[in-house]
Amino acid sequence: MNLDELLSEYAELELKLGDPTVHAHPTQARTFGRRYAELTPIINTHRELEGVRSDLATARELASEDEAFAEEAKELEARIPELEERLRHLLVPRDPNDDKDIIMEIKAGEGGEESALFAGDLLRMYLRYAERVGWKTEIIDMTHSDLGGYKDVTVAVKARGDEGVWSRLKFEGGVHRVQRVPVTESQGRIHTSAAGVLVYPEAEEVDVQIDPNDLRIDVYRSSGPGGQSVNTTDSAVRITHIPTGVVASCQNEKSQLQNKESAMRILRARLQAIAEEEANAAAMAERKSQIRTVDRSERIRTYNFPENRISDHRTGFKAYNLDQVLDGDLSAVIQSLLDAEMAEKLAAHA
Repeated sequence: MNLDELLSEYAELELKLGDPTVHAHPTQARTFGRRYAELTPIINTHRELEGVRSDLATARELASEDEAFAEEAKELEARIPELEERLRHLLVPRDPNDDKDIIMEIKAGEGGEESALFAGDLLRMYLRYAERVGWKTEIIDMTHSDLGGYKDVTVAVKARGDEGVWSRLKFEGGVHRVQRVPVTESQGRIHTSAAGVLVYPEAEEVDVQIDPNDLRIDVYRSSGPGGQSVNTTDSAVRITHIPTGVVASCQNEKSQLQNKESAMRILRARLQAIAEEEANAAAMAERKSQIRTVDRSERIRTYNFPENRISDHRTGFKAYNLDQVLDGDLSAVIQSLLDAEMAEKLAAHA
């Protein structure tokens, strides 16, 4: 879509949002409002650029009569490339899921108990990062390991502002490798293990239509660390989507109904991700780094404890503040991924 089409769309949205009948349908009004907010920075930058160009033409006309206008013309001329570059960045097509919340799964992989402990470290890192940026988190499901780590854990992350969670955490999908001396190591030797992260945009019911007849729902007793029973009733729920074979389960809530609702949230997100990959080659390319098997060789990032170093293997980002990163200071590594994504998009639309 070119700039003229965006200007036309923006004008139409202004009219619609000013129509009281539109606000009688909250879902539609939210959709229009979200798109309006998305286009506003583009339109404002375009208007500012046009204003500077107009002022520059006037200043040049008057420069022969007054030197002050010649100085103003120089200043205005210097602003134009900056505004043109900003507009160029804003016109790069956005990921349609950028404003969505996410569901994240963290799974222990190779390394046994050490991998499960590292999965717990990753969970804490993401929870602390979400806290720093003002996002809300909710643990949907978890399976503890014997030493207090996690065999797997599922967490929902929701934004409180305009920026969606997916826009910043979509890069976290993949295999995360850790190098350190495990708590179970008596000889002080450094071991390498891995944990996997999967990230899905959270799907609403309107995004994914699921036929109840396509579901098989099994209930069972939830269990705690080491397989110990923590519930005397069949409150845990496992839902299988028969046409695709996708399975989602939850045992974290106290009631069967709550566990079923949480499992459905996970199922919707997984089915939407599959549908997008099948329908959109670009979506598939964006997820090509996401974990398929939790194998150390498929790493996207390494956390080296002896050197206090974090390395992202996709962008070449490296920093020696691993302790701060694990405490939630993820901004720099995420920014390096955002910059790489923007550079790739600009190159594709050059």
